[in-house]
Amino acid sequence: MNLNKVIIAGNLTRDPETRTLPSGQTVVSFGVATNRIWTDQNGNKQESTEFHNVVTFGKLAEICSRYLTKGRLVLIEGRIQTRTWTSQDGTKKSRTEIIAENMQMGPRYSSDISPAEEMPGGKKQREEIPKEEIPVIEMEEAPPLQNENQKSVNTEDKENKEDVSQSEPEDKGEVNVKDIPF
Repeated sequence: MNLNKVIIAGNLTRDPETRTLPSGQTVVSFGVATNRIWTDQNGNKQESTEFHNVVTFGKLAEICSRYLTKGRLVLIEGRIQTRTWTSQDGTKKSRTEIIAENMQMGPRYSSDISPAEEMPGGKKQREEIPKEEIPVIEMEEAPPLQNENQKSVNTEDKENKEDVSQSEPEDKGEVNVKDIPF
């Protein structure tokens, strides 16, 4: 069994370049830099950077050209492919690329500005990114659970509530199989 799968996470080294094939399909290419940090035998911190050429096609290419910019963190999932061609001066050239099949953008910082946010005159507008508020539900706020008999009695006759609750058995959390609607 053979497998050609690559996953990288890094920063864009240049803005995406958009081209269109003769067939009309959109192609976008950009570079991604990944870093590796380790400690050598002497205890010194070492760092190396690898540069990757990434190519996307179709709908993914349109998304990349619209939202990605230089410096943005991105996760790319795809396969490795090497192209070879003969240049105009007759020399044979090759290039190894990652053909992206999936892309995830990293977190968006307020300093990141997409081309869609650029104002006409070359100036960029800054928008605050709204923070989501997560609602907090406290147990005291939740209404008590009622079974079907109590609901109908409570809505029909609220004055006899004390009498009804004393005459009916209290729900102990058990479910009657006949009450399930399916």
